[in-house]
Amino acid sequence: MKIAGVILAGGLSRRMGGNEKSLLELAGKQPISWVADALAPQVSQLAVNANGDPARFDFLGLPVIADTVEGFVGPLAGVLAGMRWANGLQGITHLASAAADTPFLPSNLVQKLEHATGADDDIAMAHSLDRIHPVFGLWPIALADELEHFLVAEDKRKILEFANRHTLHSVNFDEPGTDPFFNINTPQDLAQAEEMAKAQHS
Repeated sequence: MKIAGVILAGGLSRRMGGNEKSLLELAGKQPISWVADALAPQVSQLAVNANGDPARFDFLGLPVIADTVEGFVGPLAGVLAGMRWANGLQGITHLASAAADTPFLPSNLVQKLEHATGADDDIAMAHSLDRIHPVFGLWPIALADELEHFLVAEDKRKILEFANRHTLHSVNFDEPGTDPFFNINTPQDLAQAEEMAKAQHS
């Protein structure tokens, strides 16, 4: 298994008043920088999925790939764009996906997801605090055509509906006293993340 990674940064940030949450400042750098720093060592190559002007992510030094399906249809469009990009890379078999607003991403995310999968078309997703986190997944890139059909021909959006057509492995990442998939949706979340970042470095 050879794995590429994609950071999903296509959200509309409605609860942040339109400010792009992955580009706000958190403890001296942007949330998406925290995600990139955590995910890059876990994959062979890494890209950002985002629509609009890609130049706003130049500081990351990563390729920026836009959705291949029109209409802002949600995270699965970003997964599909990542699959299409990864398909053009040498030897990549799987794509690991992660959200751009989760600065405390586990350093062993990809390793644990990979160990959970069996057959070539298995999908693995992270789980913590009694819930699954569908955007943190490991996807066979061979499913790209099927995923595009799901999004376009079937006009469907739900990540778990697609994943459950295959063998889906839920991988536990519970950690005492914290949620490794804490995400920033509101100004209050950003303030809480600041406190969490300080605690990490104290």
